[in-house]
Amino acid sequence: MKILLVEDEPKVASFLHQGLTEQQHTVDLALEGLLGLRLALAGGYDLIILDTLLPGLSGLEVCRQVRAHDAGTPILMLTALGETDDKIRGLDAGADDYLVKPFAFQELLARIRALARRRHEAPAAQALLRLADLTLDPASKVVQRAGQPIQLTAREFALLEYLLRQQGRVVSRVDILEHVWETNFDTGSNVIDVYINFLRKKIDKDFTPKLIHTLVGMGYVMKEE
Repeated sequence: MKILLVEDEPKVASFLHQGLTEQQHTVDLALEGLLGLRLALAGGYDLIILDTLLPGLSGLEVCRQVRAHDAGTPILMLTALGETDDKIRGLDAGADDYLVKPFAFQELLARIRALARRRHEAPAAQALLRLADLTLDPASKVVQRAGQPIQLTAREFALLEYLLRQQGRVVSRVDILEHVWETNFDTGSNVIDVYINFLRKKIDKDFTPKLIHTLVGMGYVMKEE
């Protein structure tokens, strides 16, 4: 894989660069955010590993700007920040996965393999998804409710697409983590609940019928009320 590593701590950057190179990856290194953004926007990378706290331009802002131009390249964020709210900010900026420092190098490699598999899997069927007056187009990434466009972040879109593909079926938080994030958060994390609330505010709050339902102790289901 061709990997862009954006990390400002010299020892960490050197360690990761050497380790990834020994795994036969080609690695470009940027020690600050602006250079990282320029390299990322130039394209050609299979994966971007991005630290959150960077000089010049924060990792979150780099992630947002990359996502505005490139929806497909996997982004793995590295950070010393481990609170749920920090994870949500990173994922909401468009990151595909989130690894908290310090971490074992083998765990990083496992995350890289998971992101690589996800990127190279055959794309899901691109048929328009519908429930009541809600539509989601996987190809154009357009969501509408009652004919009104609904603006979603990349993570909200992925969550809604998964729920729609499973409509009528109860899905647990573990199901959602495995299929939408492909990672495991602390079992006490409320990331899923937060994102469900984000979706409810956008697609249910001002519309009827309500489509996202909670089954206490079981999970969530999308269906007409």
